[in-house]
Amino acid sequence: MTDRAHIFTAMQALLDRDSSREGLCAVLVVRMRGMREAQLRFGYGFGNEVMLAARERIVEIVRHIDKVFVAADDTFVLLLPAIRNRTHALLAATRLVGGFDEPLMCGDRPWHGRVVVGAAMHPEHGAAAELLCRRAEIAHDEALRIGEPFAMYQPDNTQVEILYGELREDIEANRLQVYFQPLLDLRKQTITRVESLARWNTQTHGEVAPVDFIPFAERSDLIVPLTRWSLNASLRHVATLHRAGAPIDIAINLSARVFVEQGFAEQMLGALDIWGVPAESVIVEVTETALLTDLDMSVRVLRRLRDRGMRVAIDDFGTGYASFAYLRHFPATELKIDRTFVDAMIDDPRTEQLVRAMVEVAHRLGLEAVAEGVENQETLDRLIEMNCDMVQGFHVGRPSPADEFVARQLADASFV
Repeated sequence: MTDRAHIFTAMQALLDRDSSREGLCAVLVVRMRGMREAQLRFGYGFGNEVMLAARERIVEIVRHIDKVFVAADDTFVLLLPAIRNRTHALLAATRLVGGFDEPLMCGDRPWHGRVVVGAAMHPEHGAAAELLCRRAEIAHDEALRIGEPFAMYQPDNTQVEILYGELREDIEANRLQVYFQPLLDLRKQTITRVESLARWNTQTHGEVAPVDFIPFAERSDLIVPLTRWSLNASLRHVATLHRAGAPIDIAINLSARVFVEQGFAEQMLGALDIWGVPAESVIVEVTETALLTDLDMSVRVLRRLRDRGMRVAIDDFGTGYASFAYLRHFPATELKIDRTFVDAMIDDPRTEQLVRAMVEVAHRLGLEAVAEGVENQETLDRLIEMNCDMVQGFHVGRPSPADEFVARQLADASFV
């Protein structure tokens, strides 16, 4: 790992030296997309060759007074002194992005990669090198979010500043937590399933809500390692219950982005074998939007999992664009009725009829109906009357750390 402290020291000396001169300084974070995959496929030596070739290309693109630092296995930090304005910094970013239109030659193998660039300005966005690098990282992450090749840092006090490197390192170091939320089987009147949820507590911001970091992971290349972590961390806890004779089913959310990962179905099935959890105990949940992202790819992967015994739930049903044509081809075993309908049905008779219709549609298609967002007894009673199969929500049980949930279940003699 490159010594970032050394880079910050060198950059700070340059910033302090140039602060008395005319013009601004720009700090650029340049990240090579797909480097992790290249290293895993061709080896770390190939990754080193790519980085050496990339550095040579960057040096050719920028001015002789600009400084280029290698900050990680896939990241460069550039310091551009004597920049007239933001536009010139973004022009430099444009040149860097365009400079990788042609593949890098590493030995006799070309590498078709691309870069994403984040920029911050000195002194407008900070005087310290470390802060400027962090804010250039945030700009990089914003570029990923909006699907652009580069972006300039824009202060926004309402948005959590998620750092790509911090999330990646915390996933690799297993610093995230698994939470389990219970689901109640209305026929058996027992908890027979849990949904696995990821929680992230950072040194920078404390607890970051899933609504912030999971969409960010989906927009970047971190959703695949996040999914792998979630799968293995969840199965580890479920395996403890199975070994103790207290089996329980586990629902795991999948992003449509993971379906394009080569061999993903085999990786998931391999994880089940490693932890000794039967495929029949696993439900994968996919939102309706995944149906539109790449229906053919989604169907192929999910059918592979279904063939091995896993179940498939369409999550947030009713909020997306699913139609009977999609449901006809999609290998689902259950529908999860979105909480926006369940929560509103007590006060809105029309919504109640919609929920009733969704339950009936699920049953007519041979699927289980699962209601999300059950917050009170009255809602639960209505769903029982509708013949809904399973429910979840704060009235049934709030999410809790997986290890605490497992300990409670093992201590409950009636469960075993």
